[in-house]
Amino acid sequence: MSLWNADRLLISQATMVNEGQQQVVDVLVENGRISKIGAQVSADNAEVIDAQGLMLLPGMIDDQVHFRDPGLTSKGDIFTESRAAVAGGTTSFMEMPNVKPTTTTIANLEAKYELGAQKAWTNYSFYFGATNDNLEELKQVNPNTVCGVKIFMGASTGNMLVDREQALRDIFTHSPTLITTHCEDTPMIKAQEEKYRAKYGEDVPIEMHPQIRCREACYKSSSFAVQLAKETGADLHILHLTTAEEMDLFEPGPVEGKKITAEACVHHLWFSDEDYKTRGTYIKCNPAIKSKSDREAIRQAVRDGRIDIIATDHAPHTDEEKQNSYFMAPAGLPQVQQSLSALLDMVHDGVFDIETIVQKTAHNVAIRYQVAERGYIREGYWADLVLVDMNKPHTDDKAHNLYKCQWSPWEGHTFKSSVMTTIVSGKVKYHQGEFADFTPGHRLLFNRQ
Repeated sequence: MSLWNADRLLISQATMVNEGQQQVVDVLVENGRISKIGAQVSADNAEVIDAQGLMLLPGMIDDQVHFRDPGLTSKGDIFTESRAAVAGGTTSFMEMPNVKPTTTTIANLEAKYELGAQKAWTNYSFYFGATNDNLEELKQVNPNTVCGVKIFMGASTGNMLVDREQALRDIFTHSPTLITTHCEDTPMIKAQEEKYRAKYGEDVPIEMHPQIRCREACYKSSSFAVQLAKETGADLHILHLTTAEEMDLFEPGPVEGKKITAEACVHHLWFSDEDYKTRGTYIKCNPAIKSKSDREAIRQAVRDGRIDIIATDHAPHTDEEKQNSYFMAPAGLPQVQQSLSALLDMVHDGVFDIETIVQKTAHNVAIRYQVAERGYIREGYWADLVLVDMNKPHTDDKAHNLYKCQWSPWEGHTFKSSVMTTIVSGKVKYHQGEFADFTPGHRLLFNRQ
């Protein structure tokens, strides 16, 4: 029996980071689940991974990715991007509805789940997309098998803007499950676009992006979403926040019991507007990367619990598309292969402790989305696990890039840590730079009433 198809797997003497603590343990995995955790576990006929000196983390549950499948697969697809995610330590993803056709009907949603079952290296779930006029369809979403409803309250990639107040109010009132929002005020952004187009023509400098996708547009939309959630009692999770002002909209402290929660993305925790000089349109994203002071406010909000979840908003575009001028270059950047490594660099740099990273990328996602039997290292739970060598550097370069788009915003950076092994639903999918033969992950399930 090999490591790749072992029904019994013993992870030996790993430093487990779980539920706010570090502990050296053995972990036995049997038939996909964690069967025993202890100081010393004996197991006959088990394949053994010697994990001495390695950190054992629950796999990252990324609650916001764009894998471009179906219909936009020149940029990426479920197979290529989930394979990159496995190499980066992500074991589950939740994917967005702005594809072709849009995931705005139950039929399209279920067709997408069929794609997931055929192509996803990791566990998977897909959002149902809200529009101005699909409320009756939205009401049919099964909260126990679908991660959530996505509302674009600001236009981004794709044509799914919900801009009628009554439509928004109806969605907030009647959604059968968690609502997630992209919050930017489109009329304010359009006015800024015209202002800068009048000044520069089509060749607007990329450094102007955070002025065009301005902080006022972010705050106006986010504060309105919070107001709607309070008025209707909706379960609201606001994605990829970028400004210091928005942090005051959210309560500090643990995620448990909150009806209104917030997410930050890795690139907004890492980059600032100073990086446009060197990274250009490769870090153009919506909402925009803003100032160093905004970045520090978001980092502080992660530490104090105003930001509950860290995700990626992984959004690949081709290199050719990204080399266009400002208005033509699409917004979005690929991240899932490097996201955990980037967060671990922040641990090395003293920005966060590793327990906080585990809390925000696994535990809190499981709590907020009520993910069934995942997100923790617990006996009886599915074995979604990652082994990390905190002291093995690796450099992000094209030769090792696994995205279909073949570029990364971190290209040339040497990360201080490396993902060594990724286990999805008890199956070793990635180990020391090599991949298992493809087998699909599981559809995520949710414990909701």
